[in-house]
Amino acid sequence: MDGHAFAYRAFFAIRSLSAPDGSATNAIYGFIRMLGRMQSKVRPSHLVVVWDGGLAPERTALHPEYKAQRPEMPRSLEQQLDQIVAYLRAVNIFSLMQADCEADDCIAALTRQAVTDSLEVVIASSDKDFMQLVSPEVRLLNPSEKTDALWGGEEVRAKTGVEPTQIVDWLSLAGDAVDNIPGVPGVGVKTATDLLRQFGSIDSLYRRLEEVRPDRLRANLEASVEAVRRNQKLVRLNCEVPCEVLLEELACKPSDDAVLRLLYARWGFKSLLRELEQASLPAGDFFPETAGAC
Repeated sequence: MDGHAFAYRAFFAIRSLSAPDGSATNAIYGFIRMLGRMQSKVRPSHLVVVWDGGLAPERTALHPEYKAQRPEMPRSLEQQLDQIVAYLRAVNIFSLMQADCEADDCIAALTRQAVTDSLEVVIASSDKDFMQLVSPEVRLLNPSEKTDALWGGEEVRAKTGVEPTQIVDWLSLAGDAVDNIPGVPGVGVKTATDLLRQFGSIDSLYRRLEEVRPDRLRANLEASVEAVRRNQKLVRLNCEVPCEVLLEELACKPSDDAVLRLLYARWGFKSLLRELEQASLPAGDFFPETAGAC
């Protein structure tokens, strides 16, 4: 789960909510609700929330303007992040942040580790960079999608017109305004799709550059070869970053309800307190299918 992506979405989805002491709680409440919805959909055996630990030095060295246009985190949201982590600690969900490591790279490394251990993976994030990781074992859950659909290769192809294995080249040609990565002049997502459908990859495209029409597009591609190669390095997620965590540590565990009661009371979350009390009542044989879900 992409921690900052969920926290930002929760913060802007709920504009005004505060604790009895007046401190903002909109991001905390929204995060808890979004996390619960995701858990109900996926019912994971393992779960980790990954946070950005800073920009990757190798990317900023390649392109100093990488993500430089992004505004600072709102102070009110920043003040709630520690409380979100306190909630995760109370529900025994592993929270991971590594210095100078972007969450995307850490998630890519954990995904590779999980697939190697024969686990299926769902990446919960709205970041389109994760489409490059989609495979028969890896799917995406976009919190921006109201349908809660799990994206596989078919959905990536429907969205972009290319295969998951072509996403790095697709973004390298078209650019990515969100990450401040400029593409080839005159090449948008549609043209990038058309080029990759015709040539298959950037390597093949540049080997057969003389076949590109019209002439202006060919000239732009020729003039942008260094930028395109740089973009490939910026866009490709680094699944080799060291993640100091064992998969066993990510297994779902029961919550500490006593701590949750204290947190909910501090934040003034009366509805969550009621739900917690109801869940703690003897359930008999009700909902046996939920046993073991985190």
